[in-house]
Amino acid sequence: MPPAEPAAVQGPVDLLLPSARGRAVREAPATSAAGSAAVGSAPGGLASVRSAPVGPALLAAAVLVVSVAAAVRVGTADVGWAGLARVLGARLGLAVEPLPPLLDSLVWDLRLPRVLMAALVGAALAVCGTVLQAVTRNALADPYLLGVSSGASTGAVAVVVLGVGASTLGVTGGALAGALLSFGLLLLLLRRSGLDSVRIVLTGVVVGQLFTALTSLALMASADADTTRAVTHWLLGSLAPARWNTVAVCAVVTPLGVLAAWLCAHALDGLAFGADTAASLGIGVRRTRMLLLVVTAVLTAVAVATVGAIGFVGLIVPHGVRFLVGPLHRALLPCAALAGAVFLVWTDALARIAFAPREVPVGVLTALLGVPLFLLVLRRRGEL
Repeated sequence: MPPAEPAAVQGPVDLLLPSARGRAVREAPATSAAGSAAVGSAPGGLASVRSAPVGPALLAAAVLVVSVAAAVRVGTADVGWAGLARVLGARLGLAVEPLPPLLDSLVWDLRLPRVLMAALVGAALAVCGTVLQAVTRNALADPYLLGVSSGASTGAVAVVVLGVGASTLGVTGGALAGALLSFGLLLLLLRRSGLDSVRIVLTGVVVGQLFTALTSLALMASADADTTRAVTHWLLGSLAPARWNTVAVCAVVTPLGVLAAWLCAHALDGLAFGADTAASLGIGVRRTRMLLLVVTAVLTAVAVATVGAIGFVGLIVPHGVRFLVGPLHRALLPCAALAGAVFLVWTDALARIAFAPREVPVGVLTALLGVPLFLLVLRRRGEL
């Protein structure tokens, strides 16, 4: 089953960013009573004194490139650096001797798309968690807060178990349709609200529980033991089905979603301090929240539809990166994306070799690794 939707925890900004408030205030310029100095000319309303530091982002990008190359080599069949270079060279049309067809296909058709998918999904989930923690001011917010993963699970089960649309949609298409349906229901329920953080959290939990119940009902009513086992494996999250066509979809959606969130970085800085503060800084709160909810829902829907529900990435990575680079989203978002990509690449590599030749669903390992890492972050920040 997908990760349980987090409980609605609403509190002051110190709950979400205990060290962020003081740091953001120190880094922000002095304001007049009307707040005109703070607004400046920055789009979204909250200007930062310094631009995003490029050092941490460049370092994280370099680590990601090395991690992708190293993770492609990891597996039951040994592939050296020279072999990896030969595969890439042969695919690029260079004058190199290709590897034997079986090994070449293993690297190019299985491992490389899987590792790239891990990087894209990890980046998408980390950015979604970062955005939702600011929009809802909820320390427990993660990409599955809106109930999208539960809708995707229902869509996948409808295809696998009930055969609804099986000939045209497939599991991925069914999961994507279910995710978008659940998000549409969320927007329908929120249409007359002001999109305040409490309503978003509570409505998301309700929608998630509804689709979780539908998924369980379909499994109990129509599935046999083998089908239930296969669906459960998918629901726990697995990158094994990754192929170049699904990588291409994520390679388009994820960068666009990350860019859209980054362009709203100043607005996210304001929303982290509450709707009233954001509105006083000239931010269109309802419009910005709606845009960011759509962006996170699309990113989450595509990720869950392709690899299943992988928990904890969108929860622990934003907290850890915030501890390292600070609360300002101009730096936080790109660093979180890169850190999420690195984290999931190596977690998936561990999932492939930890119990070889059997493979552990990567969602299980992200939870096992995420709990102690999250506790460590809380302890380092003095909250535990």
